[in-house]
Amino acid sequence: MNMLGKKLVTKQTPKDGVKVNKVMVAEALDIARETYFAILMDRSFGGPVMVGSPNGGVDIEEVAEKNPASIFKEPIDIVEGITDVQADAMAKNLGFKGQKIAQAAKEIKNLYKLFLKVDATQVEINPFGETPDGRVVCFDAKINFDDNAAFRQKEIFAQEDFSESDPREVQASKHNLNYIGMDGNIACLVNGAGLAMATMDIIKLHRGSPANFLDVGGTVTENQVYHAFTLLTSDVQVKAILVNIFGGIVNCATIARGITNACKSINLKLPLIVRLEGTNVEEARKILSESNLPIITAVDLDDAASKAVASISPRVVAERL
Repeated sequence: MNMLGKKLVTKQTPKDGVKVNKVMVAEALDIARETYFAILMDRSFGGPVMVGSPNGGVDIEEVAEKNPASIFKEPIDIVEGITDVQADAMAKNLGFKGQKIAQAAKEIKNLYKLFLKVDATQVEINPFGETPDGRVVCFDAKINFDDNAAFRQKEIFAQEDFSESDPREVQASKHNLNYIGMDGNIACLVNGAGLAMATMDIIKLHRGSPANFLDVGGTVTENQVYHAFTLLTSDVQVKAILVNIFGGIVNCATIARGITNACKSINLKLPLIVRLEGTNVEEARKILSESNLPIITAVDLDDAASKAVASISPRVVAERL
């Protein structure tokens, strides 16, 4: 228990380590042999895949690089599941012998049941091995869960530890906003991940620096826009806000009303550049023009990025002086 409150530094932590808030106590077992086994979703196979190697207890990436022939992959039929033949074959590929083949195959099939039950995207057992007295054991495990299944895996997601998370990202998730903080000074509010990436790229092209990735999605509400602005303006490094919306699913008028209400509620002082296009864009532009707010409008993405960078240039110079 002496680890509690101290920093743990491993290959999988930041260089400064992470603070230990919890310690899991488990039975200590001797390991006679180590293998690697995982079940994960693989886009190239269009579904779940078993991945195994008789070389366990080490980084699987290192094994794949140095000895790719020792990596075994087997796609799983999402309807039929893992068959007895597949489970036995994987157990043999992992190097289990005699009675341990049946034990390993049973564990493999049970792991797939777990994979389905908890809506996992990956279940990784490393090492998946055997003890000196002949038992097949999952000695260590890592499980990734599908965020889209949080509504039916409430008990699991309630255990999420936010102590290592960016508080801005935690706040955004409470309002169903997709947010990633960066080190620039131009905040971005966009609908759609692809458009968000393009917006950040074109800001960089104009020699600016994006402060975040914020995707409000296609079902955004006025209230979400308000919380998005609150989140963006809470970041002291933000010197301007660029809103770039293409209204396919989203209604531009909803965004416009959300923008004007947010600006008035938080008394926005930062330069605000808005580019809207798509569904109800004319109504949206009317809402913005009649708001009497100092909003800088843009005709396209290039124009928006150019105006966003230009809006903070004098401020940046003044701050440096």
